[in-house]
Amino acid sequence: MSNKTAVAVGLFDGIHDGHRLVLNMALSFKELKPAVFTFNTESVKFKHGKPFEYIYTNEFKIKMLNMLGFEEIYSPDFGQLKDMEGEEFARTVLCEKMNAGAVVCGGNFRFGKNASCGIGELKEYGEKYGFEVRTAVLGDDAFSSEKFRGCLRSGDVQELLRRNCPYRIFAEVTEGNRIGRTIDFPTINQNFSHGQLVPKKGVYATETILNGIPYVSVTNVGVKPTVEDNIRPLVETHILDYNGDLYGKTVEVRFRKFVRSERKFSSVEELKRQISADIDYIMMRQ
Repeated sequence: MSNKTAVAVGLFDGIHDGHRLVLNMALSFKELKPAVFTFNTESVKFKHGKPFEYIYTNEFKIKMLNMLGFEEIYSPDFGQLKDMEGEEFARTVLCEKMNAGAVVCGGNFRFGKNASCGIGELKEYGEKYGFEVRTAVLGDDAFSSEKFRGCLRSGDVQELLRRNCPYRIFAEVTEGNRIGRTIDFPTINQNFSHGQLVPKKGVYATETILNGIPYVSVTNVGVKPTVEDNIRPLVETHILDYNGDLYGKTVEVRFRKFVRSERKFSSVEELKRQISADIDYIMMRQ
């Protein structure tokens, strides 16, 4: 294999099937080492003039890219390169740092200061600096990150599952108030990162991956209105048929189906009955 690389360029904050068209094209260069240029997701604060809510943390995005087979990933903060002119980016980043023999992107890819350059300029710089440029053609019905975000905001995680890009939480298990243990439903708590999109608040059927084994679980996304006041939204998961200490460990939770919206109950006993009913509902549909 050549020491030259095939570089997929993009933000790739969802690794959905639209992104995979670009990523798979980079992987198809058998004589080139697969590589990715992608900004640190959490460093992008605005996109198209609006506050940016990213889907996955940068840590999880890089983990997924590694699992797809990418050997080299360069993921700088947006602020490091935002004022770099397009030709300088092509020369210093793609050519010199990443040793690109090919660069792959979507048809709407923009780069350079103030997004001043597009595919035409990229091909021009490719000819000048010695890399081939290929673009992945996305149809009008192609999946996008905005559609992904729309599914999360509406709770339609089944659509993401159908598209083979299930929504996942991949985060450290943090200490909670342990109320779940007092009502016989111990949970693991995971926090959203600052700027990360929070899906529709409510209860979801999920599976939690522990040591490579999927466990049936039930997850609440929200603010626990029955037992807490004024807390940030978090992920609270009860794992069926599992008893162990996961504090401090990084755990993956995959979302399968939206069950019901979050609501405040009149008592902890009423909450306990509803959790039991949620688990029965999920188990009957396994």
